[in-house]
Amino acid sequence: MENIREKVKQSAEYLLGKIKNKPAIGLILGSGLGELANEIEEAVHIPYEQIPNFPVSTVEGHAGQLVIGTLHGKNVVAMQGRFHYYEGYTMQEVTFPVRVMKEIGVELIVVTNACGGMNKNFAPGDLMIITDHLNMTGDNPLIGPNVEEWGPRFPDMSHAYTPELVEFVEETANRLDIKVQKGVYAGITGPTYMTGAELIMLRNLGGDVIGMSTVPEVIVARHAGMKVIGISCITDMAIGEEIAGITHEEVVAVANKTKPKFIKLVKEIVANVNV
Repeated sequence: MENIREKVKQSAEYLLGKIKNKPAIGLILGSGLGELANEIEEAVHIPYEQIPNFPVSTVEGHAGQLVIGTLHGKNVVAMQGRFHYYEGYTMQEVTFPVRVMKEIGVELIVVTNACGGMNKNFAPGDLMIITDHLNMTGDNPLIGPNVEEWGPRFPDMSHAYTPELVEFVEETANRLDIKVQKGVYAGITGPTYMTGAELIMLRNLGGDVIGMSTVPEVIVARHAGMKVIGISCITDMAIGEEIAGITHEEVVAVANKTKPKFIKLVKEIVANVNV
């Protein structure tokens, strides 16, 4: 664990040498949603492969770079592309950028994703504010020795998604006349999409949407004492009794159609949130 701590510090020192102001808000942009980073002003673009110790994104729809600058007057860092467990990375590697974000000053993280809707009241193209999650990956990024300066050995996850910010995001969406759902994100490993029986099981357990990311990053963010906002873009319906099949290309296509209202909402969140 000492080795990971040193790697995080090396990455942070490299980034701090490239920027003028420390970012207070971190944005993790999911499949097809990375275009928001193009809205960042005075932007410094840093490809992942140039950052010491950083993994490299391998998934279509993920550009693979950090964009650091200002958005509506707030100092932000955006991940254009994230890392997934199914790519063969360890949970510690998947969440490594979150550790680095904390090290360079981030106090609030906005985690986004493309996902499948298991709640029959949802529809493709909906945005959902994440109120809670189910960790169905069978793993946890905090397994192993704990680094006390990062957070406690047994962090509380009863409010993984900051409750007052869930309310704030809902109020912001209503003010913009953007329809939003609220619900529970079921995080799985992938890379396979779920069988019908698995989807029914997860829905019965309380999941409203399903996806292959987000949960590890949120666990680490909360361990580090960061505030968390989670927003899902529902790209397809994953109703176990009615499953029709889906491809990653279709997921990215729906995410692209949803981009305008997603970008509008996140920009307004950044403009008005207190950090």
